[in-house]
Amino acid sequence: MSALLDIRDLHTHFFTARGVLKAVNGVSLSIGRGEIVAVVGESGCGKSVTAFSILRLIPDPPGRIVGGEVLFEGRDLTTLSPAEMRAVRGRGIAMIFQEPMTSLNPVLTVGEQVGEVLIEHGTVPRSRVKARVLEILESVRISDPARRIGQYPHELSGGMRQRVMIAMALACEPKLIIADEPTTALDVTVQAQILDLLMEMRDRYGMAVMLITHDLGVVAETADRVAVMYAGRKVEEAAVEALFRQPLHPYTQGLIRATPEGAGSAAGFGRRPARLQEIPGMVPPLHAMPPGCAFAPRCAFALDLCRQAPPPLVMRHEGHQVACYRAADIEARTLEAVA
Repeated sequence: MSALLDIRDLHTHFFTARGVLKAVNGVSLSIGRGEIVAVVGESGCGKSVTAFSILRLIPDPPGRIVGGEVLFEGRDLTTLSPAEMRAVRGRGIAMIFQEPMTSLNPVLTVGEQVGEVLIEHGTVPRSRVKARVLEILESVRISDPARRIGQYPHELSGGMRQRVMIAMALACEPKLIIADEPTTALDVTVQAQILDLLMEMRDRYGMAVMLITHDLGVVAETADRVAVMYAGRKVEEAAVEALFRQPLHPYTQGLIRATPEGAGSAAGFGRRPARLQEIPGMVPPLHAMPPGCAFAPRCAFALDLCRQAPPPLVMRHEGHQVACYRAADIEARTLEAVA
């Protein structure tokens, strides 16, 4: 599959009074055309900062991309001018933010906000903007779009506001959608509807999706591949079925054990844990990272080597990467447990 987006050794740091926070510390990730790739991990692991780095939305100061490349259709976005990046945002890459009430303008109607995207990028003549907005709202299953077009965000339900965000993202038919926790604060039924809508849009328009989430159940149901991040680094990546059937990093195993529904079991792979198990300890502060593996202080498998140098990301199987010195031992234990 040809890479639509190719992130290579990305480093995004925040320069603060406490020190340098390495929010994204050497992350590489590719997304193919029409592919759904999930990025998972605890809050603060660098998922959203990676997304904002792709779109060059990191506030400077205090943040800055200090290294790496972000190739979109072969162009390095980190080298583009502000005007060139504005042309990429919306038409090439669009983002669905996690909280519509803080992302939508409270003093503009739904129609004005979706129409603004079309006008900004000049995708349709002004005379056709209203008709096109109605078409887009209808495509994302907003009921009675002719009435909704004149309403304000506070007049809509949470699920309806999220649909408006999706409509704005789809307005210019981008090639890549970045969905940052798109189902946060929505009830289970609405979550399922929003995820179904995203997958339907992927199938209809052939766009790729980068899905940022902490919900492994969502990942199991929707993603093709999944990358696991911890403390600014990617620690594991695999096809979604392979990751849930045989997670090779202790952190990934901990995430799955800590999921109430036994992520993966509902999708037909993986085993539901006998009981909910928390991951002991805390994520280390980004301004004072340990010299070795960041997960070593919380890891039952850690060796002295793990505390001395960060493990490299290596390919254990085709398409399955892991950054762990004990990956072979963990794999053997997993196979024995299954047998």
